[in-house]
Amino acid sequence: MANRNIMKGNSVANKFMLDRTNGKFLGVCAGLANSFGIDALFIRIAFVASVLLGFGLPLIIYFAIALLAD
Repeated sequence: MANRNIMKGNSVANKFMLDRTNGKFLGVCAGLANSFGIDALFIRIAFVASVLLGFGLPLIIYFAIALLAD
């Protein structure tokens, strides 16, 4: 899925979109990685760590992003 770019002044900012082609489950982590310009593995590791430390709240946030995005 191609990134949609929005022009802001002289720079180009990536708009957040779910990346279902590169995503493992719903494409939220891959979409965040695309919008920040980093590898999706780092987002996935941070998400797993937050789920283990956050008592399930990150899972609710993950599904909310999946439902509201795109």
